[in-house]
Amino acid sequence: MQTPASFEYERATSVEGALASLQKLGSEARVIAGGHSLLPMMKLRLASPAHLIDINDLTELDYIREQGDEIRIGALTRHVDLLRSELLAQRFPVFRDAETVIADPVVRNRGTIGGSLCQADAAEDLSAACAALKANVVIRGADGERVVAMQDFHVGPYTTAVGAGEMLTEVRLPVRPGAGSAHEKVERRAGDWAIAAASAAVWIDGGTIADAGIALAAVALITVDLTRAEELLRGKAPSAELFAQAGAIASEDCSPSADGRGPVDYKRHLAGVLTTRALTRAAARATEARS
Repeated sequence: MQTPASFEYERATSVEGALASLQKLGSEARVIAGGHSLLPMMKLRLASPAHLIDINDLTELDYIREQGDEIRIGALTRHVDLLRSELLAQRFPVFRDAETVIADPVVRNRGTIGGSLCQADAAEDLSAACAALKANVVIRGADGERVVAMQDFHVGPYTTAVGAGEMLTEVRLPVRPGAGSAHEKVERRAGDWAIAAASAAVWIDGGTIADAGIALAAVALITVDLTRAEELLRGKAPSAELFAQAGAIASEDCSPSADGRGPVDYKRHLAGVLTTRALTRAAARATEARS
């Protein structure tokens, strides 16, 4: 079956209007922007929303800006704008790394960061990048806004903390000194879903790692936060040996499944290698930024 079930379509003209429609229509309504994740699922009847609320006209959700000690990204910001943003490339180069290997220009021109995060696909690159950067997301509903840590946003496969009548409106990235970040990915062909991917961020102060964030994609049912590896890194000087130890933890703490992209042992090996590579590049960038 390659035809969606019938649905009602509405084009929102404001965030308040979109939220009002979500409140009125309940759990049978879905927000759509780029549609590159939702529409294929609808064609396969894996998702059958009764109502689609198109938010492509909500330009107030399309921005990348520095505000105080954060970079704030509107949920409607397209992949292509994340790729081209010099502000993100300077502050968080992990985004340019990830966007370079996400899909193809057609998808990047239409797909959005909000759609990517809300799809909650374990193989999705931006979820790992945002998790590594310790991002927070803003969820808005009729009762106002709430801020959720990225580590709490994905509650299961294809399931997020966004409730009925709510929508994701913003991603907030804390800006701290000494930062460096990177993303590494192995895929079967250019633009494909990852066989395995790793995002890493480090914050270096006085020659030691003050904090670290590491997240894996495609090697579990949801994005994997490598908290044990992060704890290993804190307070230590960056080194190849230390990053190799973190890579070994990544191999142990992921839980991949065998499929057409490879067996379990291969994916565990990739998780470790990619974690080591991402940490090495992130640390080098942090050092360069301070020099």
